[in-house]
Amino acid sequence: MSDLFFYGTLRHVPLLEVVLGRPASDIDLTPATLADHAVHEVSDQIFPMIVHAPGERAEGVLVRGLGLDDIARMEFYEGGFDFDLEPRLLELPDGSKAEAQVFIPEPNLWQTGELWVFSNWARAWGELTLHAAREVMGHYGRMTAAEIARSFGAIRVRAAARVAASRRPRDPERDVKRDVIVNDHRYAYIGHFGHEEMTLKHRQHDGSMGPVLNRSALMNGQASVVLPYDPVRDRVVLIEQFRPPVYMIGDPAPWMWEAVAGMVDPGETPLEAAYREAREEAHVSLHGAEYVGGAYSSSGSSSEFLHLYLGLADLTETTETGGVEHEGEDIRSRIISFDALMQMVDRHEIKNIQLLTIANWLARHRDRLRAEA
Repeated sequence: MSDLFFYGTLRHVPLLEVVLGRPASDIDLTPATLADHAVHEVSDQIFPMIVHAPGERAEGVLVRGLGLDDIARMEFYEGGFDFDLEPRLLELPDGSKAEAQVFIPEPNLWQTGELWVFSNWARAWGELTLHAAREVMGHYGRMTAAEIARSFGAIRVRAAARVAASRRPRDPERDVKRDVIVNDHRYAYIGHFGHEEMTLKHRQHDGSMGPVLNRSALMNGQASVVLPYDPVRDRVVLIEQFRPPVYMIGDPAPWMWEAVAGMVDPGETPLEAAYREAREEAHVSLHGAEYVGGAYSSSGSSSEFLHLYLGLADLTETTETGGVEHEGEDIRSRIISFDALMQMVDRHEIKNIQLLTIANWLARHRDRLRAEA
C-alpha cells in the first residue's frame, strides 16, 4: 500500500473519485502541507506544478492506503503530464509528520507563472477537467499514458463543449435525469475525434419508456464558422481545402469551397474563435460580426455544435495560402461577389451546409447590412 500527497488538481475530490474509480467515502483523505515548496501556475496550461521554495508551504491532501491498481490509475492519468513520483515528508494538522509520494514534474519542462490558487482553478476549470478526466480514464487499461497524451488537446476541446452543452436551455417538457436511462456507456475510440457508445432507453411521446437502444456517436467540440463579407463592396471570401471524409466516402471532388471554420478552444468564446480563424485561414481581420445561429451539425451521428457568423470586413485582396501549418492545413481563399455566391448556391455547387446556411441568411439580411455600412 502507498500514500500520496496531492497539491494540485487532484485536491479536487470529484476529480480524485474519477481517477481512482470509486467514491470519496472509500478514500482515506487527510489535509497536509509540504514545507519549503510552493504551487505555481504552468504557463499556457490549466494545471499547476510544485517547485522547491524555501520558507513557503504547499497545501494539499494526503491519500493513504492506495493499492497497486490505484497507483497504476494515478500514473496513467498523471503520466501524460510528464510527472514522476518522489518521496517527501509532510506535516499533518495535529503536528505529526508523514512520508508520502509526490508527483514532481521533470526539471525545466515548463515555465512557472503566478502562485496557483486552488479555489480559482476549481471555479474556472474544475468542470472541464472532470469531463476530460472521464474520457481519459475511460481508456485506462487499453492505452498507454503516452498514447492518451497525444489526444489531450482534442479531449479538452470536447470537455469544453460538454460544459457549454450542459448550459444550454433545458427542455421545458422533459427531464433527462428522469426520461433517459443509460445502461452502459463506453469510450470506444480516441484519435483526432472521439467515438462513444451507449446502451440506453428514453421516454416516448406516449409517456412510456421505449426499447433499449445501442447507439454510437462521433464526439467533437464546438466550432465557429464565419463567412467574411464586405457590405460596401458586396463581396465575400470563400476558402478551399481538401476534406478527407469527403474523399473517404468516394466523392470525386473532395476539395471543398467553404466558409472559414475552426474549433473553439477551451477558455475561448465562439466569437473569439471566429475572429481568430478568419485571421488564420483567410488572412482577414474582421471589424464586426453578426450571429447567424447555433445548431448541431448532424444530431443523429455527431455531437459537434456549430456557431455560425457573418463577419464584417474590408475585402480588397485575397491570398493563395492560409491555415495553420502544424495542423496540416493547406488553404486558399477567393473573393467573389454576392451575386456569384448566390449563383453557386442555385447551381448546387456548394456541398458545405454551413456555407449554404450563412449564404441564405446573408441573402435575407444583405439590404440592412449594406444600408448600415
